[in-house]
Amino acid sequence: MLNLAALKKGHEGLNKGFLTAVMSLALLGLAGCSSDGEEAVEPAPLPDFTAEVTIKEVWSHGVGSGQGDSWLHLTPVVEGDRIYTAGASGQVTALDRTSGKEIWAVELDRRISGGAGIGEDLALVATRDGHVIALNAADGSKLWETPVSSESLSAPQVANGVVVVQTIDSKITGLDAKTGKPLWIQETLQPVLTLRGTSTPLVSRGVVFAGFANGEARAFRADNGSLLWDAKVAVPRGSSELERMVDVEATPLISDDLLYMVSYQGNVVAIDPASGRVLWAREASSYESMSEGFGNLYLTDAESFVSGVDQRTGSVVWTQKDLKNRGLSGPETSGSQVVAGDFEGYLHALSQVDGRIVGRTKVDSSGIRVKPLVVDDMIYVYTNDGYLFALTIQSK
Repeated sequence: MLNLAALKKGHEGLNKGFLTAVMSLALLGLAGCSSDGEEAVEPAPLPDFTAEVTIKEVWSHGVGSGQGDSWLHLTPVVEGDRIYTAGASGQVTALDRTSGKEIWAVELDRRISGGAGIGEDLALVATRDGHVIALNAADGSKLWETPVSSESLSAPQVANGVVVVQTIDSKITGLDAKTGKPLWIQETLQPVLTLRGTSTPLVSRGVVFAGFANGEARAFRADNGSLLWDAKVAVPRGSSELERMVDVEATPLISDDLLYMVSYQGNVVAIDPASGRVLWAREASSYESMSEGFGNLYLTDAESFVSGVDQRTGSVVWTQKDLKNRGLSGPETSGSQVVAGDFEGYLHALSQVDGRIVGRTKVDSSGIRVKPLVVDDMIYVYTNDGYLFALTIQSK
């Protein structure tokens, strides 16, 4: 058996693709192996339920290679009437989000690890060899390319003339949105062992909010990178490096003037975004981004349990356990439902009220790793092998 505590992200003696596969399978319980007499983790069978809604496909379109084999979370993004995707092998595509008609598609001849980011007329991706590439969002033409300190596994973000990228070496860099010129860089202490992934920074009102592998949350000024505050989402505990992993991989969420963050083997917390003061903390373990609705946060934990958590108090309102170990994506809200995809390509719809399963459809057998995207009444699902589906939910 491999000694996982000896694996370091970015270790010079390990192939990164191999490290990705090992960490993804072993840490997330999907390897199906056992040791020391422990039983293999098996996904729950599809549970029976009473259908209360139907999920219908509106359109689908192939958009390249999808997530690849490196446990990526390449997530589609909408701006205006367009939806943008990035594929692991280098494809970037813009589609009409209503009809699915292709507007443009480019092949970068580079492996993509983070994207797509969109804003200020830019479509942004991060590459496996540690570069940020900016394309013209109108036609896909390349505008600039800039090296950063390391690979990024999250989408570059842009606001107020600054592109912000977070890399796997626990650094955040600000780049000039027009030229790609580096403006500032901030570094955070990195643990010996981390999950394969990085949180996507959130840029709001001129502030960059970011979570790190050491369990910290930090806020920086977007224009010059100066630190405004830092806070603890989780504190490492345990005797081994594996037990002490408290990575914040999920994208921060702001709702009703509160900042929410969640960590692996740690907590979900509510933070005052102005001061960094932690208002409440609830034990949780998740590496998937959250959503909100009906006064609740919705999160998928490391066992694929989905929970509704009261946004103001942190109290657990309900927990849906029937989809245990099905490799659920992060949840998203659509109408009065919460939707999430699983490793077999099923999209599940849960009630926001009590978490009961109200609908299900098979989207694509390659699986759904990334959180669905919901805009207006349309649900966009990007499957592992590179198909983008637009779906709607209708009550029976």
